[in-house]
Amino acid sequence: MGIKIITLVSLLLVCLLGGSCAPTQSFDKQLSSIVKPHHFSIAKWESRAILHQVGQWIWDGSEKIDDGVDDVIEYFSLVKRINTLESKIKAINNGSSYGDLASLELELNGLQQQIALAGVVERIIKNQIRDTLAEQGIFHPIDKYLRLKISFPPLTFKLEKPPYLLVVSPRDRIESMREITLQQSINMEEIVDIEAKVDELGVSSLVVEPGGIATYPSLVTSDASLRFTIDAATEEWLHQYLVVKPLGFLYLLDLAGVSRNYEIATMNETLASMVSKEIGSIVCERYYSGYENGAYQNQATGSEFDFHREMREIRKAVDEYLAEGEIRQAEEFMEQKRQYLVSMGYYIRKLNQAYFAFHGTYADSPTSISPIGIELKELRNQSASLKDFLDTVAAMTSREELRQSIK
Repeated sequence: MGIKIITLVSLLLVCLLGGSCAPTQSFDKQLSSIVKPHHFSIAKWESRAILHQVGQWIWDGSEKIDDGVDDVIEYFSLVKRINTLESKIKAINNGSSYGDLASLELELNGLQQQIALAGVVERIIKNQIRDTLAEQGIFHPIDKYLRLKISFPPLTFKLEKPPYLLVVSPRDRIESMREITLQQSINMEEIVDIEAKVDELGVSSLVVEPGGIATYPSLVTSDASLRFTIDAATEEWLHQYLVVKPLGFLYLLDLAGVSRNYEIATMNETLASMVSKEIGSIVCERYYSGYENGAYQNQATGSEFDFHREMREIRKAVDEYLAEGEIRQAEEFMEQKRQYLVSMGYYIRKLNQAYFAFHGTYADSPTSISPIGIELKELRNQSASLKDFLDTVAAMTSREELRQSIK
């Protein structure tokens, strides 16, 4: 999720060219002045993290991944309990619930001191994903020319809170025109202030908390489920894999603002999402079939309300409003629907053009109405293997090629 930057060279390219995606130089300067105090430097973070990774690459492969399954399960069981305690404490503090606050805080502090397995868990899951990719014949993006059965770039990630992401969209259409990383330490008051100032520039903005970001090593949120973590770590590596392919390189140009192409962005994000979920299913079935991780069980139960269908209908209506130039009506409609979703148990802090621009690049998500997701699923069903599907789409340079490839 978020900015998909793969190698250090690619990262620097995006950083250097990022300003060109603003509609005017004046806009870019104003936006820069707003985010500068809160900007997260990926280059600085990578320069510190990469030194630690060198040692891991040298000693890579020492973990016996089958023996580490219990450690992984223990870690994510602790994460789940910590999340539950934090939610209870928050509810008591804001007056929406009652309970023994001191007891809960004491248990939380004890669990937080126990959760010291992150480094071991990262290496175990990394090896499980890497071996599963290898079984599918997915090693590195140029294996057509180099018949080396090695994983490249080396799959690695850190269980650490990713930086926030400021997403900027025009108000008259849904399209991500700028994505900027912000420090993990900013609070809600600062987030609201940033969004308000950016919105005054005549655009739609939203600060989101991505589950992962393809820095190197990738950053994957440390408070998610086991299944989500496996999928996210795989997806971020796939973005690194794709960057030297035609599709991934065009997406890099889109991110850098050099050549905007929302369809390419959607194809790239959806491809990585689909492949990562398929790999994630294999990993979980093989190593964690007895562990209930609840990766995607976040829908309300005991109700006929269909969140996915509702979000698709909202998106269609918003697109119709915007196509008619009725921007204010579209924004009022989204706010009304946001309040309705909250009443149905789905808390969305802010529903606007930037929200759909960020989530809509995943054509297999409920917030997207793009037919690209259906087309990619058709092509996957026709493909001889997961690798064949991945490399076929990775070689594409347009949506038209995708349509033509479907038999």
